[in-house]
Amino acid sequence: MTSSPATDAGETGKIPDIGDVIAAGERLKGVVRRTPLLESPLLNERLGGRLLLKAECLQITGSFKLRGAYNRISRIPEQARAAGVVAYSSGNHAQGVAMAARMLGIGAIIIMPEDAPRIKRENTRALGAEVVLYDRRKQRREDIGEAYLREHGGTLVRPYDDRFVIAGQGSTALEILDQAGEAGAEIDQVIAPCGGGGLLAGIALAFADRSPTTRIYGAEPEGFDDLARSLREGKRRGNSRIDGSICDAIMTPCTGDLTYPILARHAAAAFALSDEEVTAAMRTAFEHFKIVIEPGGAVALAAVLAGKCDPRGRTSVVVASGGNCDPADFARLTAGRSQAGKPQKRENTQKGKI
Repeated sequence: MTSSPATDAGETGKIPDIGDVIAAGERLKGVVRRTPLLESPLLNERLGGRLLLKAECLQITGSFKLRGAYNRISRIPEQARAAGVVAYSSGNHAQGVAMAARMLGIGAIIIMPEDAPRIKRENTRALGAEVVLYDRRKQRREDIGEAYLREHGGTLVRPYDDRFVIAGQGSTALEILDQAGEAGAEIDQVIAPCGGGGLLAGIALAFADRSPTTRIYGAEPEGFDDLARSLREGKRRGNSRIDGSICDAIMTPCTGDLTYPILARHAAAAFALSDEEVTAAMRTAFEHFKIVIEPGGAVALAAVLAGKCDPRGRTSVVVASGGNCDPADFARLTAGRSQAGKPQKRENTQKGKI
């Protein structure tokens, strides 16, 4: 049963429900791109199952983040819009906020780590936002944002721990469900990247309502596998590292106050992927689907290709959450030949092979 969505932007600190996701889907029609659900018969044959790839790397701004950003910012009352919005991000949320603010005629300040990929910094500026850089090893982005808000005012648009951001990301799942129906596919499992958990939580809410037998899995970089550990141990865990992975988009301290309760209830498990497994997935996506996926956006596909989430005899959906990768970095990371469709057997199952 669905519930009525809230419309008060002041209620952003509440956990969303399916009504919020449905309302976000309606609000985003004509704003975001209905990205394709791609399939490769050759890859299916090699995997022994049906694999559908949701290409959010082809979304406006190159990632799913526009969905949540627009859903949140469009709810800001008119009288508060003149003060603008403030966000912190390594790049994809930055571009989503910058684009949404541009669409709505609102100013945007984006706090980004100085080591964020060049393409993400440049695109954020090109969309009209002011970029403030910081050293992620010495400074906390939250402190910088709070100081700016105290001095100048404005509305903070959090990257994942916001009711309407999560609901907006959940619109991805509504499209997946419609597209899978059009393709005659019954989805057994969905795997999506997880940093703070906004995308995965939004997807989980939609599937819990529309397809409750579908299993929901997260995918994370090695060293940032807080969700995997949290689900195994039954309590939220964090990461001690702040860098050291090629997956810059999903190097977060932990899942959020709002996202974790949703994932604890609806996610079956999460998988940790090495840099090597991620780059193999990037190559496979280019070879079989002719798309560019950035490292953080490729972890879900990597979980299937590496055999950590078994695709055999199942219909799997993997979300390619972003494609904002510098051309030189993409060429360097994908040099070589992939081992597409050759899942690797591992004796150590501690990371959650399913």
